[in-house]
Amino acid sequence: MSLSIAITAMVNNTATSIQPNASVERPSTDYSQDYWNETRKEFKAVAPTYDWSPEIQGIILSSLSYGSLLAPIPTGYVAGVFGAKYVVGAGLLISSVLTLFLPLGADAGVAPFIVLRVIQGIAQVMVSTGQYSIWVKWAPPTERSQLTTIAGSGSMLGIFIVLIAGGLLCQAIGWPYVFYIFGGIGCACCLLWFSLVYNEPKNHPFISFSEKSYILSSLAQQDSFPDWSLPIKAMVKSLPLWAVIVSYFCQYWQFSTMMAYTPTYFSTVLEANVRDSGILSALPFITGCVCLILGGLLADFLSSRKILRLITVRKLFTAIGVLLSAVVLLILPWVKSSFSTTVALLVLSSSFSSLCDSGALINFLDIAPRYGGFLRGLMQNFAYISGAISPTATGFFISQDSEWGWRNVFIVATAINVSGLIFFLIFGQAEVQHWAKEQTSTHF
Repeated sequence: MSLSIAITAMVNNTATSIQPNASVERPSTDYSQDYWNETRKEFKAVAPTYDWSPEIQGIILSSLSYGSLLAPIPTGYVAGVFGAKYVVGAGLLISSVLTLFLPLGADAGVAPFIVLRVIQGIAQVMVSTGQYSIWVKWAPPTERSQLTTIAGSGSMLGIFIVLIAGGLLCQAIGWPYVFYIFGGIGCACCLLWFSLVYNEPKNHPFISFSEKSYILSSLAQQDSFPDWSLPIKAMVKSLPLWAVIVSYFCQYWQFSTMMAYTPTYFSTVLEANVRDSGILSALPFITGCVCLILGGLLADFLSSRKILRLITVRKLFTAIGVLLSAVVLLILPWVKSSFSTTVALLVLSSSFSSLCDSGALINFLDIAPRYGGFLRGLMQNFAYISGAISPTATGFFISQDSEWGWRNVFIVATAINVSGLIFFLIFGQAEVQHWAKEQTSTHF
């Protein structure tokens, strides 16, 4: 996320040339442009700016996903078999170190910068995919929603911190320090990870005997432990699995677009400076973090108390998250003249979307906990395909029509998201599938 806020300071919006790594200034024609140019002068005193066109920016923002398309499946499989501690820790370390070198990559040119981002994306796959292998052995079934959403809320909290602090850092000391500071924090977090995380409860030295017994006894009731064999043919024919896959692709289209372009939306459409853009962009993600946790707690409460069937909970949360966020996005282009209304709608969109994490996005652990690590990798693969396409498409729409480009972006995101919801409502299930209960003759 460091690039999403830093790019608003890295790019020289006043330039007419699209040649990369050159800086040009043009006189402004109105007050808002004058203000923006003054802000640019502050940036140029502490850091360079680059003449990256909207198309190039879209490619750069998408590049994190380019190298990730083939990595999630083997990462999830290896983490499931050998343990996630070292897979996730190595990914976190590599990604953090590469963050420190991004300013040098930007100075070297667009191509080296994209290469660094591609490698960084592969490393981040190791983190986002591998961690789900831990929950297969740590999360009791009745607490799975709340535990995974509490852990997943860290992503939202991280985005909030980067955006709110990144804008201030860009304006105060220059955009390179966004990468230096957060890359350094990532390296420090590696020490905590390797010290505190263990693959299985029985090997953890810091938890009580009663907690170990509770977790192990709750997991003993289901066949959730991974194996070398994979029922590939049965997976390919499984409509409930395809329902989750399609949901991942469709929901991450909207999420990737908003994650990459929210700061740009504030800086270009609402003409906010980079500091205000960072602060405003952070608000939807902190509310999303809170709603993510509350949604997980509510989902487990409804299912554990037998108030609703598990599949009903999954479909209900997905439907609420998709439909309400879709309505909000469709309203956005028509209220862009109102600063406060735009901020409020973006906050609501993030809050509603977070409910999907207790719906379709966790459903793969319901239907096949035995292959949780592998399936998480498979889901991430489709999420990264979506993440590779959506920011690039957004950059294209914006460059083609500066006035209504954003409207087209939101319409496309909504249409794709609602299509995924319909598919999940028809074919989604919550029972453990037959191919996830026993060995089959088809192996990976």
